[in-house]
Amino acid sequence: MNDMFVVCGEALMDVYVLGTTPTGLQLDARVGGSPFNVAVGLSRLGRRAALLTGLSRDAAGERLMHTLSAEHVDTHLVVRSDAPTTLSVVSVDAAGVPHYAFYGQGTADRAIDDDSLPALPPEVRVLQFGSYALVVEPVGSALRSLAAREHDRCLVAYDPNVRLNVEPDLGRWRTTVEAMAALSHIVKVSDEDLGLLYPDSAPAEVARRWLSLGVRLVVLTRGARGSEAWTPCQHVAEAAAPVDVVDTVGAGDTFQAALLTWLDEEQLLSIAELEALDTQRLAELLRFAGRAAAITCSRRGADMPRRKELPGN
Repeated sequence: MNDMFVVCGEALMDVYVLGTTPTGLQLDARVGGSPFNVAVGLSRLGRRAALLTGLSRDAAGERLMHTLSAEHVDTHLVVRSDAPTTLSVVSVDAAGVPHYAFYGQGTADRAIDDDSLPALPPEVRVLQFGSYALVVEPVGSALRSLAAREHDRCLVAYDPNVRLNVEPDLGRWRTTVEAMAALSHIVKVSDEDLGLLYPDSAPAEVARRWLSLGVRLVVLTRGARGSEAWTPCQHVAEAAAPVDVVDTVGAGDTFQAALLTWLDEEQLLSIAELEALDTQRLAELLRFAGRAAAITCSRRGADMPRRKELPGN
């Protein structure tokens, strides 16, 4: 297995406020970020994965780096800096309603620009882009330029993973999503994100527009209602795998990692092979990725499955 998957985007700490202490707050900080999770998920599923991100030299950045190494994710494309680590702070009020505070200005994961963007090794076969790193600067411009530059050499995959607590401007998100769709061969999106981005458009209408831009596979995840997939010639819907849900943290990231893994194992990671997928193969793809996501939902946090937990190979 010589081909490499490079996941591009943010890495951060999710900080949960557990309660108070006599002198302050009790906090539980956990490694996270959608692209970070996808890279770990790919590695656990047996893929050779690297993460292209910016990591701080602070204590949180060192913890993120340690986790990547422990999960066998290649760190040669990680750009280190003295900028702080992004923090996403989650607290719950007396009524049990969660509140989110995001601290990301001037942080390491958005500090990458065109000049500091690392060169990709020649064995990179797939570039996976995702989440808020594409809509913040300077990293957003750098990553979009990377997608444009590598579009004809690598297979480009994209998951918008809209985060309005980071960038509340839906217009900016739509502009970025449309630009990335025009540079991508695979787009995976949740029904929640589509509802935010295009509330007046049916999913099939959005999928057709993206396919007209050059996307070869559009996948829609619908949580407990399963998933759907479109190619230029085919459409298929698949029910969700049964699961006793503990939480859904990391489910979408797991689905994406499993989707790419299945295509790789089946030797279908090319534009021609994506276009030729029939309904049977599309259904197999959705079932595999859905099963992987269900395993994550059955566990606390973004605890993604390993390859031996899934059928086949």
